[in-house]
Amino acid sequence: MNVKKSIAIAASSVLLLLVTACNTDNAGGANTTGNNGITPEAELLIKASNYQFDQQQYHLKKDVPVKITFKNDSGYHGVLIPGLRVQLDQKNDSTVIVPTEAGEYEVACSIMCGSGHGSMVSTIIVE
Repeated sequence: MNVKKSIAIAASSVLLLLVTACNTDNAGGANTTGNNGITPEAELLIKASNYQFDQQQYHLKKDVPVKITFKNDSGYHGVLIPGLRVQLDQKNDSTVIVPTEAGEYEVACSIMCGSGHGSMVSTIIVE
C-alpha cells in the first residue's frame, strides 16, 4: 500500500511540474493571452483537412495582437505551434497572441490522424 501511494504521489508531482513548466509566460517568441481582453488587430484562420493545412505559409506581423482560430474541415486534427506556444483543437479553437520575435515557426498537426500525419506541417512567418 505504501509503495502504491508513493508512486501516485511521485507521478502527481511530476505531472504538476510539467503543467507548471508548460504554462510559463513569454517563452518562444509570443505572449499568449487566451482571450483575456486584449483586442486583436489581426486574425488568422488555420483550416485543416485530410493530412494538410489550407496554406503552406501564414504571415503575421511582429508585435501585433492576432487572434488565431482553428477550423477542422475534415478528419480529426489539431494545431501545434511550439515556437509561439499555441495549441488548438476542436474544443479549444482560438487564442490571442502577440508575436514578439520575427522568424519562422513550424505549424504541425497535434493529433495523430493517420498515415499522413507526419507530413502535415506548415509555417508561420512573423515579419
